[in-house]
Amino acid sequence: MKRGKKAEEAAADGENDTGSASAKKTKKAKEPEAPILYEDPPDKMTSKDGRAANMKITSWNVDGLRAWVKKNGLDWVREEAPDVLCLQETKCAEKSLPAAITSMPEYPHKYWAVSDEKEGYSGVAMLCKTEPLKVTYGIGKEEHDKEGRVITAEFPSFYLVTAYVPNSGRGLVRLDYRKTWDVDFRAYLSELDMQKPLVLCGDLNVAHQDIDLKNPKGNKKSAGFTPEEREGISQLLESGFTDSFRELYPEQANAYTFWTYMMNSRGKNVGWRLDYFLLSSSLLPGLCDSKIRNKALGSDHCPITLHMAV
Repeated sequence: MKRGKKAEEAAADGENDTGSASAKKTKKAKEPEAPILYEDPPDKMTSKDGRAANMKITSWNVDGLRAWVKKNGLDWVREEAPDVLCLQETKCAEKSLPAAITSMPEYPHKYWAVSDEKEGYSGVAMLCKTEPLKVTYGIGKEEHDKEGRVITAEFPSFYLVTAYVPNSGRGLVRLDYRKTWDVDFRAYLSELDMQKPLVLCGDLNVAHQDIDLKNPKGNKKSAGFTPEEREGISQLLESGFTDSFRELYPEQANAYTFWTYMMNSRGKNVGWRLDYFLLSSSLLPGLCDSKIRNKALGSDHCPITLHMAV
């Protein structure tokens, strides 16, 4: 997710102190504010109904695949070793994909969706250890599908959908489009869910509740936290899907997946939770854990991982 300058400033959460430099200095010397960091707890590998996790999915907005590969993102992936790896904001035409990822033997089945009109914009990918029964691209609506935002894979007992949801943009210039997207995407997911339960993962470009970002008060009019976008995800959850992280960690604050590159936001943990695993209600008994891997570097987002018994 990219933010406008205004949003960056608001997200800085109290960085805009007024007063003289010396007063600032004194204040700083007196009380250096220690950032409240999130510690990813040990992975839970058993579901509520006592089954062992046997499906591991990782999702990561890489903010440019080529740069992320150069920053050793694939080393982290090999260590994490998910069954399926979903990537968003790849910003890379298929002909320009780095050999380091196209030739990965761990994931023989690789799928790419890219923007038709703008090279180096948007884009998602799905890398699988075992071949899905079927893979489709987009949601069946041309106005949305030309931007390369969705891949759906059908597995024996569920669908996996990875998405890079449109950002409402600086000055909310795409908010109306985003509202249309939210309605159409929800209809697409609901239709799939009638056939087979699904897991949705990716950058949904919204912090749902106040607890999901560091500075809710300063960001009410910022892309990713407008009432309209929050209502969009609320309606999605009400239509039969569950936010897996909040299901397991309802009160956990300071757990974010995105930090702007500006103002040492990541070091200070001034962030947003924009990346999710949403599950159909019938998959909830098999939910083992929903992880935020906030130590993994290489992008302005960190990866998230889901453990499930299917």
